[in-house]
Amino acid sequence: MDVKLLEATDDPEDLICKAARNDYSDTSVGSQSFEATMAEVDGDTLDDKKETLIGHLLDHGHFGPFEHAQATFAVEGVSRSCMAQITRHRHVSFDVQSMRYVSFDDVDPEAVREGELVVTPPSATDPDWIGRNQQKASVSDEEFEERTEIFKDTIEQAVESYQELLELGMPPEDARFVLPIGTKVNIVMSMNARMLMHVADMRAAADAQWEIREMTEEMLDLAADWCPKTFEYYEREMKGRKNRLAP
Repeated sequence: MDVKLLEATDDPEDLICKAARNDYSDTSVGSQSFEATMAEVDGDTLDDKKETLIGHLLDHGHFGPFEHAQATFAVEGVSRSCMAQITRHRHVSFDVQSMRYVSFDDVDPEAVREGELVVTPPSATDPDWIGRNQQKASVSDEEFEERTEIFKDTIEQAVESYQELLELGMPPEDARFVLPIGTKVNIVMSMNARMLMHVADMRAAADAQWEIREMTEEMLDLAADWCPKTFEYYEREMKGRKNRLAP
């Protein structure tokens, strides 16, 4: 997969701080400088003050200000299975590549065996991979080779059948029914900083499925550059605790 930060709020943590200070200021934050807005916050520098306030907000569960900073991610090449999981989050906006209007008639079915068009799970390439609800991999070399071949044969045949149906005049919106749930899709998704932390609570957790966990971790890496104080604090103090930051 490939995850990119497509667009995001400029100076997101200034905005978060302005929104938070508005709640306790007798002067509108829209009519004064940022320095004046932050004057009563502890810290020697403006940067220190932002770190103090953001840490205080997260520590005390004052998550509303984090809803003002928005980020849009472009995600390329995740499975329809992963897409079904991430789109369960109600406060995220999505656009998903359509298999009604985009057809895959030029994909070489043999290339599908090596990762083209369909996501290959780690259990098809790693005999020691341990999945959810498994105590151990416990598979012989022969069994591993067999399951890998079954997987590759199946997805290759599915794509061949899909393309044959297209050639026989079936519309893409109907021919797609034979494609596997691992078929790759591109997604654009937008969310605020609070929602990203909530998604991470659910989807970067140790018990999350490997693909959505990888996608979420990449989003968090990008968010750490975009909104550093917030996501450094989240990573250090909150991640992995199932904080459930949902609105």
